Amino acid sequence: MIRASRSLVLTLVVFACQAVCADETKTVVSQVQASATASVTIGESDEQKIEVREGDWKSVQEFVAAQKGKIVVVDIWSTACLPCMREFPNLVSLQQKYGKEIVCVSLNVDYVGIKSKPPAYYQPRVEKFLNSRKAAFRNYICSVDAIDLFDELKINSIPAVFVYGKDGTLAKKFDDTLLEDGEEEAFDYEHDINPFIEALMKQAPAKVQG
Repeated sequence: MIRASRSLVLTLVVFACQAVCADETKTVVSQVQASATASVTIGESDEQKIEVREGDWKSVQEFVAAQKGKIVVVDIWSTACLPCMREFPNLVSLQQKYGKEIVCVSLNVDYVGIKSKPPAYYQPRVEKFLNSRKAAFRNYICSVDAIDLFDELKINSIPAVFVYGKDGTLAKKFDDTLLEDGEEEAFDYEHDINPFIEALMKQAPAKVQG
């Protein structure tokens, strides 16, 4: 009963976010696309088109494990989440600035288990956003219901960011449990994630076996 109730709440949260954020999200996307068009038209340049692949959390974990000796940042986001989209450019900036020392990954959770709207249904709009942000790193769209993923990761909402150390273990999870009284957001890249990652980068390189 506890799990069923929690799943129901999470389902309502996801759909409420999609409904409430729809207009604001469209505005953000429009602004992003206009900015991207002003500088370069994707498909007409020499830049490689950014694509998203389907995968579950196991797929992400396997990719993380393969990045030996590097810090890995996994950002869980949705096009229905305005804070996610506002913060996403900071993930791209991290990759561009520290690409030799860290690996950035995005996991989109637009898919909410509706049979008539499988992950592939959301792929065009997700890829459109990723291309507009020049997110040139590994990008996944979750192949399982977002609610099931939330349960698996023990998170209640997004954005959520998982940072893995050079040894491949989880160093810190940034989610809504970090929200403090009087604050609108639990965390952001500028004040929370970036300083944490920069501190990790200063640590001695991990000894990698194999």
